[in-house]
Amino acid sequence: MATVVAIDPVTRLEGHLRVEVQVGTVNGVSQVVDAHTTGTLFRGFEKILIGRPPQDAQHLTQRICGVCPVSHGMASVQAQEAAAGVSVPANGRILRDLVLGANFLQSHLLHFYHLALQDFVDGPNMPPWQPSWAVDKRFSATETSTLVSHYVTALDMRRKAHELGAIFGGRMPCPPSFLPGGCTAVPTASRIGGFSNYLTLVANFINRVYIPDVAFVAKRYDDYFGIGVGPKNLLAYGVFSLDATGTSKLLTRGRVVNGSATVATLNPNDITESVALSWYADATAFRSPSAADTVAQYPKTGAYSWLKSPRLQRVPYEVGALARMWVNGDYRRGISVMDRHRARAAEAAKVAEFMRTAVARLAIGSPVCVSCQVPGNRAGIGMTEAPRGALGHWLQTNATGQISRYQIITPTCWNASPRDVNGVLGPIETALIGTPVQNPDQPVEVVRVIHSFDPCLSCAVHVMRAGEGARIFRLGHGGREPATVGAGAGSQGADAA
Repeated sequence: MATVVAIDPVTRLEGHLRVEVQVGTVNGVSQVVDAHTTGTLFRGFEKILIGRPPQDAQHLTQRICGVCPVSHGMASVQAQEAAAGVSVPANGRILRDLVLGANFLQSHLLHFYHLALQDFVDGPNMPPWQPSWAVDKRFSATETSTLVSHYVTALDMRRKAHELGAIFGGRMPCPPSFLPGGCTAVPTASRIGGFSNYLTLVANFINRVYIPDVAFVAKRYDDYFGIGVGPKNLLAYGVFSLDATGTSKLLTRGRVVNGSATVATLNPNDITESVALSWYADATAFRSPSAADTVAQYPKTGAYSWLKSPRLQRVPYEVGALARMWVNGDYRRGISVMDRHRARAAEAAKVAEFMRTAVARLAIGSPVCVSCQVPGNRAGIGMTEAPRGALGHWLQTNATGQISRYQIITPTCWNASPRDVNGVLGPIETALIGTPVQNPDQPVEVVRVIHSFDPCLSCAVHVMRAGEGARIFRLGHGGREPATVGAGAGSQGADAA
């Protein structure tokens, strides 16, 4: 008989994710036999954008996530440029890539040291290391002390990576310098020099500390090279331009089926979404994001997530650093928990080296932007990469040039998607099946698989329904007269800020 284990919320990730697994015995081994991933919050940014001028989109969509806002800004301006038929000057393209690269570096460090490492290391008796499960920790006291020390140093390196991005971004997170047609930052000798100095510090930490630490953890937990495999389908949109037109990419666009070494081309028209088991209304089994809407339907029979189910040719795909590095031919050891960590560390070094050469290509005095106004009745797609995977924005304007439709498919929608209309599991759900679980009361193995994908549920508007009997303090009432929610319609609790 299977034991149902619910982790709600999954901690040490952005936003709110609930994962429920069933643990049973297969061939004498206690393991996950079924899994459901649930995005517990609704994202309504697409609805917020309707009726607004397109140039608002890059600013508003960056607020979807404070960890990867730069990617949303990039995808949004690319969608507008595609709709307007505008090409970005070389300087503008380089500046945007440098800001995005800085965001990649800080996010990769964040993922390993501050979100995933605690799954493997029994740190000091203090938050955020405690409370924790005292299970399967394989490092000596001396080794643990070294890794904890690097955890602390990585906090400073993340700060430096943010400051690195702010040089050309204006601030981090949510840099205001991205605009349709280019970038508002102007390269100067002083800024280029400061950027290079910061980059050297961060790159040295990546090469001398981060990569060796990941290799050390992977060696001690080498059994996790066989855990958390997933569907083996890998997808990348491509990112970081190597030429003035943006045609050639540092990390190329493509897709891989079943862990193959053959990279197939990607047709954006093959991307669809299913909401059969999501809390949205749509009678179409698989709908293109260019024609989709975001209409909440809660409750809904059988549904269990606010995430939709993106599919490529109706097949689930894993996205992220491992997918990018595999498609690019840089990492093909395997697909697993540890392969995701190893590929991400290798990618951090690759991106840092790209940034070193890219900043040297900036031409002082050359244009950084051109005028870009999206006409009426036009459509555009912006496809880029966030640190945790492929990100796409689909834009449509009406006759007066206002946004009439906007859809966003985030990396976590790909990875943490629920089952689709055909009952096919999402990548994280698939990766969890077969994961050995020594103690269902402390399923650290399950958490290690989840964290290897670096899911992010921050792309959600935080609207919650208060339960029966909850006490709600309404803004504007001085906080002195709490309302008590009773049974029935009053349980909506819309005043909970």
